[in-house]
Order: sequence, then C-alpha cells, then structure tokens
Amino acid sequence: MRQIERKRRLALTILFSAVVFCSFIITMLIIGSVIIFLIQRGVLKHGDNVPKIEHLIINIMIASVLLGSIMSAITSRIPLKPVNSFINAMNRLASGDYKARLNFGKFLDRHPTALELTESFNHMAEELEKTEMLRSDFINNFSHEFKTPIVSIAGFAKLLKHGNLSEEQRAEYISIIEEESMRLATMATNVLNLTKIENQTILTGASEYNLSEQIRNCVLLLENKWTKKNIEPDLAFDEYTVYANEELLREVWINLLDNAIKFSDEGGKVRITITEIESRLLISISDIGEEIPEEAKEIIFRKFYQVDESHSTLGNGIGLAIVKRVVELHGGDVTVSSGNRKTVFTVSLPKPDNQLFS
Repeated sequence: MRQIERKRRLALTILFSAVVFCSFIITMLIIGSVIIFLIQRGVLKHGDNVPKIEHLIINIMIASVLLGSIMSAITSRIPLKPVNSFINAMNRLASGDYKARLNFGKFLDRHPTALELTESFNHMAEELEKTEMLRSDFINNFSHEFKTPIVSIAGFAKLLKHGNLSEEQRAEYISIIEEESMRLATMATNVLNLTKIENQTILTGASEYNLSEQIRNCVLLLENKWTKKNIEPDLAFDEYTVYANEELLREVWINLLDNAIKFSDEGGKVRITITEIESRLLISISDIGEEIPEEAKEIIFRKFYQVDESHSTLGNGIGLAIVKRVVELHGGDVTVSSGNRKTVFTVSLPKPDNQLFS
C-alpha cells in the first residue's frame, strides 16, 4: 500500500515538474529556432564565425534544458510538500486515525490561507476524535444498559414459570418485568427518535396549542418518578400557547423533567417556569442537587455524552441530544447553567406570531 502511495506521489511530482519543464523547453526552442532562422537567412551575420555561433546557441540551449530539468525537479518539491502533508493527514483521518493533525511548518503556517486550512482540518480531526470516543462509550454503555433489563426479565420469567410463588411474589415479579420492559422500550424509542430528527431539516406537523397544559401533562406522566424520590414539583406559570410539533416538543419536556428528577436531591423540589420576553417564550426547569461540571456544559448536548461517568444513574446520553435538535427545528435554543447545587435548563422558543423555522 505504501509503495502504491509513493508511486502516486512520485507521479504527482513528475507531473508538476513536467509542466514547468515543458514551459521551459518550449521557450528555449522558440528562442533558439528564431535565432538560427535569422542566422540562416542572413539577417544575423558574423562572417566566418556563423557556424561557431550556431554551435554556441545549440550548446546554450542544451545546457539550459539540462539546468532547467535539474532546477524543476528540485524546486517542484517545495510547493508540493504541503500538498503531500495534506494528503498524508487526510489518509490518516480516512483510515480512522483521528489523532492526525496538519502542520505545514513554522514558515508556511504564518500564511493566512495555510493557517485557516490548518485550523479547520485540526478542528475537524478533534471533533471526529471526540465523537468517536463518545460513540465507543455509548456502544459499551448501551450494550450494558440493554443487557441488564433483558437478564432481569429472563430471570423473573423463569421464577414465574416454575410456580410455587405466593400471589404477593407473583405480583412483585410481574411488576419488575413490566418496569424493565418499559425501560427497554424507552431506550429503543430514544435511539429511533434521535435518528429520525437528525435526518429532519424542516419542521412538519406543527400546530398552535396550549404549551402550559402540555407541560402539566408531562409532569403527571412522570408522577411515579416524582413520588419515589419524594420530590415536590413547583409549576409557576400562566397559560401560554405555542406553534410547534406537539409530539416532538413533548419529548423535550419529558427528557428535561426526567433529568431534573434523576439528579435532584431526595425530597427536593423541581421548579418549572414560563416567562415571556419580547418575541420569545422562556421555559426553565430547575432542580437542586448534583451540579454539571463547567467543562461539561459545552458538550452536554452532544449525543452519547453522559455527565455521570460512573453510570450510577440510568441513562444513555441521547436525551439531551434529542432536546437540542428538536428545539433547533422549532427555531429556538436551549442553554444550561449550574452552580451552588442548582441546575437550570432554559428553552427559548419563538412566540406563535414570530415562528422562524429552518
């Protein structure tokens, strides 16, 4: 493979040299032919020294051609060196080596064009490296998260099959199987939803509806999770409407509320507010509990990323990626602030009269 690459690079060098060389040859031939033609026609006369002049011109032409060939071969390597460096870096990146970085040298790197190309390439390589790391972590974590409920379902199903259980035990095992099945369904749904909205560029199925009522319904859907942690939901908002895809936006509130419950302290409070600022609606969901590290705030909305690297809490790093993409489809944005054990996610959406979809 390397031998083939070397042959291709050599061919590129030869081609570049050939272009310069041919230009040089053509120029020399034209000049030499004109001079010889003029001498033969008698326009240029030097007496008995004409043959000597012809020989001298021919020798000069030959020497020029040889010298031009050598200079072309040497000088062509200089402009081709950054091209070779770029091709090498691209090949490394294409082969899966995301640690590849582009460097043209301290002199060429000062040129604005070379500097822009270097920064763009290296930024792309860094992003691909981070995405690959997150993807690998996701595959490992998701495989583990997916396997756990399957093993649990199979185990309790076997116990139910053997019988000799009290009604209380039977009900408990059935409840566990139901819970683990729903957990599997949620994970599968999140993956499918993420794939769907990533490929969606235009918002469809939008209508005007009561946003406040939708959020209250989402709170009720998560009632079991609230009660298990003795969390008190605090809904502080009036009635607001929004023009949006109701099904997609519902996923935003479910994911944000689920995160708030998950990372909130036992017996704490999760507060939900809606405020109106000019042409925007700001929906904030805050909790008191585990903070988000400062370095994680910039990448928390990446798919597959999880703040809790110990995986002591359930999750697969897809929920916030769905939130961000859905909000963007609605012409809005989502931000997060965290400090003093308080974390606030704020979704900004255009008011119905100011919808701008991309």
